[in-house]
Amino acid sequence: EVQLQASGGGLVQAGGSLRLSCAASGFTFDDYVVGWFRQAPGKEREGVSCIGPNDGRTYYADSAKGRFRISSDNAKNTVYLQMNSLKSEDTAVYYCAKGRGSWCIFNSSEFNHWGQGTQVTVSS
Repeated sequence: EVQLQASGGGLVQAGGSLRLSCAASGFTFDDYVVGWFRQAPGKEREGVSCIGPNDGRTYYADSAKGRFRISSDNAKNTVYLQMNSLKSEDTAVYYCAKGRGSWCIFNSSEFNHWGQGTQVTVSS
């Protein structure tokens, strides 16, 4: 059974940092992209970042470039999202998800398994 467990959210002041973790199991970690999405109240879910299998290619939405960094520890089947210089507009529930393959497209339909989400709240 594919499982993804997101953790690390919390309350932080603007300008602060958080590191999210996504522990994955039930699939061959090296074969699939893993991505982070977020959903703010009243808004559509949007892609934030994803990391390709094996070679660790990384992709970022414009909102994340220069502030967020995605990485993976393949020995632990875990993907991390380091978020720096947080802004109030980063407030959302953050989800990690397993892609349908090795490609990264910031579209929810390209990901077929989702974690439960972790709340990130940035106070201004």
